[in-house]
Amino acid sequence: MTKSFKDKLGQGGYSSVYKGKLLDGRPVAVKLLKASRENGEDFINEVASISGTSHVNVATLLGFCFEGKKKALIYEFMSNGSLDKFIYNNAEKTSLWLTSENLYQIAIGIARGLEYLHRGCNTRILHFDIKPHNILLDENFCPKISDFGLAKLCPKKESTISISEARGTIGYLAPEVWNRNIGGVSNKSDVYSYGMMLLDMVGGRKNMNVETNCSTEKYFPDYIYVQLEQDSNLGYNGANNAGENDIAKRMTIVALWCIQTFPSQRPTMSRVIEMLERRWDLLEMPPKPIMPSLPRLELESSITTTTTTTEILGFQSASHMLLEEH
Repeated sequence: MTKSFKDKLGQGGYSSVYKGKLLDGRPVAVKLLKASRENGEDFINEVASISGTSHVNVATLLGFCFEGKKKALIYEFMSNGSLDKFIYNNAEKTSLWLTSENLYQIAIGIARGLEYLHRGCNTRILHFDIKPHNILLDENFCPKISDFGLAKLCPKKESTISISEARGTIGYLAPEVWNRNIGGVSNKSDVYSYGMMLLDMVGGRKNMNVETNCSTEKYFPDYIYVQLEQDSNLGYNGANNAGENDIAKRMTIVALWCIQTFPSQRPTMSRVIEMLERRWDLLEMPPKPIMPSLPRLELESSITTTTTTTEILGFQSASHMLLEEH
């Protein structure tokens, strides 16, 4: 299928991805997993969760191989790679440019995919690693949620689930995942990650160098909230077009609702879609998010992040964003 793994698309600490072709000529991405300390748990998670899904905004798993220590996942090929390369500082290096309308449609698509995972499946699926690196774009820039290595299956009757350790990527991680005093871990944890990703998409964190500013006292949602209250231009990449600024404000208001500290204050993904489809001036302003303090060393030692889950099918290596201290 891959002609002896000839065309390598990318590599991470626990996986390599190769371009392949099915007998009918369809291109595929073959994710070859290396031995890891999870002893195949990430592989089983991915197969178990995604194999029963069927949605235009969820990546399609076409097949897998599990033979001894050899584990491989065969996905549909996404020609435009992952979303992160279009919204971070390396965006100018790409030959394609996404408009505010493009990003808005991508945001809607991701929300619909998450709504499906939370409500449309026989068993609710909690992704636990929603971020731009794990969103793939096809040739028409239709977004697909992928990389289910950290996913958990949850019976629909259950509102919260129990997890043995924190899972996800710092910077997109819901506070209740590492601080159980805030609330139970549930589908609202994915909502929080989605909100942080929305802020990335409208440029909320584009100019923040997390490596040099990690000791800043300013929690960045506070800054965005003030800009919104002052009716400042929030246009994507500085755009001052009225339509683009409207989209940016709409996405920002929804994002601030999604990253509310307490899970009960966050909307469901169904509600998120409704808000995204309304005019921004008809949306209620959310309370200012307040992030509970947690020492950096304690936070970093409590998070489970493996290279397997910081790479989306090997198309793009992830640049982990650290949660700003305040």
